[in-house]
Amino acid sequence: MPGKYDHLFVTQMPVCGPDDFNNEGEAAELAPPKNLGEANWLLHAGLVPDAKVNMTHIWIHETEVPELWVVPHVHDYDEILIWTGGDPDNPHDLGAEIYMDIEGERHTITTSGCVYIPAGVEHCPLGFNRVDRPFRFSALSLAPHYVSDREERAAERARASLED
Repeated sequence: MPGKYDHLFVTQMPVCGPDDFNNEGEAAELAPPKNLGEANWLLHAGLVPDAKVNMTHIWIHETEVPELWVVPHVHDYDEILIWTGGDPDNPHDLGAEIYMDIEGERHTITTSGCVYIPAGVEHCPLGFNRVDRPFRFSALSLAPHYVSDREERAAERARASLED
């Protein structure tokens, strides 16, 4: 007999497609770095209809080659980006050096952690200077679906043209 809360569990993580992030990476005419694992959705309102957040997960593999991954963009919701080292005996060491800009201010990251990005704040580029061992990267968006600033701008242009 099915349980009352079975619908709240996601047991099969769907793969994130190239159109899922239309302002980040591939769709921004940026070839994806070769050291990316398979990107998966952990949660969004399409998987659990009552979900008020969406979250993705990807493993980042070793590389000695600096790579740009995500181009600058903005969301109309808060977002938390999370990076976690893959060494269970030293969980604070990321095993990599990554960089990320927030409103043009560059930050270099070498430890496990996260960044909280308020709605409306431009963030990225995001990339890797080096990755010595695999680490996990997750994006938690405080909205039921991922929406890019490009989608929002297109909708605003469409509304404006209807008003004219």
